[in-house]
Amino acid sequence: MASDRPNTPSTIGACLKRLHRRKLTPLDFLPREELPEKLIELALHGTPPGLENTVAADLDELASMLARHTSDRVRIVVIGGGTGLSNILGGDSRAPGWEEAPFRGIKETFAQTSAIVCVTDDGGSTGELLKDFPLIGLGDLRHVLVSAIQEKNLKTRYSLGETEIKLVAATLHAIFNLRFSTPPGSREELLDQSGISLDSLPPALSTYITILLDTLFTDQEFSSSLQRHHCLGNLILASAIKHAETGGVTKEECPIIQGINELGRMIGACPVLPVTSTPARLQVLYSNGVLVTGEYKSGNAQRGFPVDRVFVKFAAAPLVPKQVLNTLQQADIIVFAPGSLYTSTIPILQVPDVADAIRRNKKALKMLVANLWVQKGETDLVRDDPKRRFHVSDLIKAYHRNIPGGVRDLFHCILTLGFRDIPGSILQNYAMEGKVPIYLDRQRVRDLGFAVVEAGIFSQTALHERRIIQHDPEGLALAVKTLWAIRNQIPTSIENWTESRLPANTPPGAWVSDFEECSSSERFSAFAHRIRSWQVRGDTPLPETQLLETMLEILWRHWDIRISHLDNVRGVHLIDAAAWSRCQQWDNVLSFFDPIDGMIKIRRDIITDSGRFEVVFLVALGQSLLGDYAEEKKMEEINGQGAFLGKVYHLHVRPAGTYASFLNQNELDWYLGLVRMVRSRTRENHYTRLINGNEGFTPPGLLFGLTYAWYLDNRFAAHIEYKMGVLRTPISTLIPEQVKMSSRRQDLIDFFRQVVFRHQSSRYDRRLS
Repeated sequence: MASDRPNTPSTIGACLKRLHRRKLTPLDFLPREELPEKLIELALHGTPPGLENTVAADLDELASMLARHTSDRVRIVVIGGGTGLSNILGGDSRAPGWEEAPFRGIKETFAQTSAIVCVTDDGGSTGELLKDFPLIGLGDLRHVLVSAIQEKNLKTRYSLGETEIKLVAATLHAIFNLRFSTPPGSREELLDQSGISLDSLPPALSTYITILLDTLFTDQEFSSSLQRHHCLGNLILASAIKHAETGGVTKEECPIIQGINELGRMIGACPVLPVTSTPARLQVLYSNGVLVTGEYKSGNAQRGFPVDRVFVKFAAAPLVPKQVLNTLQQADIIVFAPGSLYTSTIPILQVPDVADAIRRNKKALKMLVANLWVQKGETDLVRDDPKRRFHVSDLIKAYHRNIPGGVRDLFHCILTLGFRDIPGSILQNYAMEGKVPIYLDRQRVRDLGFAVVEAGIFSQTALHERRIIQHDPEGLALAVKTLWAIRNQIPTSIENWTESRLPANTPPGAWVSDFEECSSSERFSAFAHRIRSWQVRGDTPLPETQLLETMLEILWRHWDIRISHLDNVRGVHLIDAAAWSRCQQWDNVLSFFDPIDGMIKIRRDIITDSGRFEVVFLVALGQSLLGDYAEEKKMEEINGQGAFLGKVYHLHVRPAGTYASFLNQNELDWYLGLVRMVRSRTRENHYTRLINGNEGFTPPGLLFGLTYAWYLDNRFAAHIEYKMGVLRTPISTLIPEQVKMSSRRQDLIDFFRQVVFRHQSSRYDRRLS
């Protein structure tokens, strides 16, 4: 372990001992509750004004010692996702104005900094790249790489002066954040249109970036990507990986790692490592049993139920770079960056061997930086009590529940922002925008066995100039440095602060039990092949190719749709409103699947309404999974003593082996039972449903399609959302019918998760929660 003990720690300890001998010590004049908090306050803001000279002198001496405490030889690892990690590492590199102060944060306070980054991002430009390449998510890596550019690295590598270094950082910031929607024809055209010049870069770096950019226009594999909306930095990363593939790699290093490492070295970044080189997808399991696949989609979901657990589904057996494990084992400090709870740090800790490597490092100071704000779809509802708001203790419990082996030995303390320092008017403005802080419940956190360090580590500049609250990169780095400086000093030892009192979790390891059926690019290619072979009948208000591409995009963004879900569909038939003859007694969906010709029938005027078109397309696609299972359907009225009593819906299913359906016979029988169709005791393929009086009724085929669309996005089927609302209501055993109804709804969700979307691993079992 690297040590800086020859420097000043013993002097700091002696000073602390001397101050503590006094009945009323100078430390008592510092704000905050605990000693570490007081010392961070002193390091951040200096000695409070107005103190007696002797007291002020003692505190000035201590502040000077903390400031002089060196961290040059301290190895620190920061772990997380895009924005949170980028911001504390060196400022949010996507933000306008980053180039005005590019050298700050942890990377400058600690010369030996490394970052380990989540790779499950699949939205925006990253998602577009995944259509063409079997890659890990590159968006967060690109974001962090720019933030990781260190002043000393640029000075050493290129012998640059202060002004030149800032110009290089500004140019790289512009290049990596450039977005284009119109396909460029060449490197020159791309740079000319954006007003970016490579002349400000050192010759070696300019040549390297030129080669990577030219590859985008000369390598045929990038031709499709250039036709889509992109962030240039992601394409540059992909190009660097491509060069590593063609240039040859060592046995110890895969092209992804080698390409990222080389790009990082050339731009002067500290080591930035993907946690795995294996493509992976995030899955979110909600407390009602719905499982949503895809980080971007889950992050934008509004399910109305708390998140139960999250999982990472890999494309193959996950590989962890040796560089990642070595970095964690050698670290003196490990910091979990703030960020989206379920999409930043937790996926990293679910990669095999990563959490265990952190636990095995017994010498490191480990801390979790708590998130600032409740995030809709993630932390807006508490799993244990959906009626109350989210607190820091809930954050810890969520980590514990979602990491194999729990949180034991992963971090010693929680570093959190002190909201008491923020003007109430600012918090009120945030509340009006629907943003609610994650408040510190100090005693609950202590009861869980964790220490709390509360500090004013927010950016005063951002607060005054933009009226926003975010972590201050320099303030947070100084807080971490202070905690390191006092880690072994009397009267506190941070390593001995905590002993987790959370209940035992699953044994250490990883929840890896199944893999994706194909890579993202293979999935997109398979969908494209199917869709582009479909027939389009009827007059279309859109060009036929545009209509097909719209349907392809719908399939692409719903990761839970399987390629086999399209097996029964031959095309789309658009029907004019005047000729729409389908009975609307049961629905106004204005789409259905016709098993006779295998066509999805859609009323033509729906096509130009993109939001509604997605709904009707998915409902009909869901219906298609049942195929031509029905031999006969009819409704029969029931009358008694001259009065109308109700109806009986009759469904005759074709004999097994004579129909094409996604469901086998047992699965079909299971589904029909779930929707209260009663199987005849005398005729095996005959099912009935009794409908009392004028009670509403949704036929099994339509209900299947609606539930299919609802499962993918609950905004798509208000009728089903209403039915599922019973699961939010506390169930009373005093009302047996309510218990039955709730159980039926839950069983239907489980059926769709397990059978329709084939998420059958035991790890998704709600009883394991």
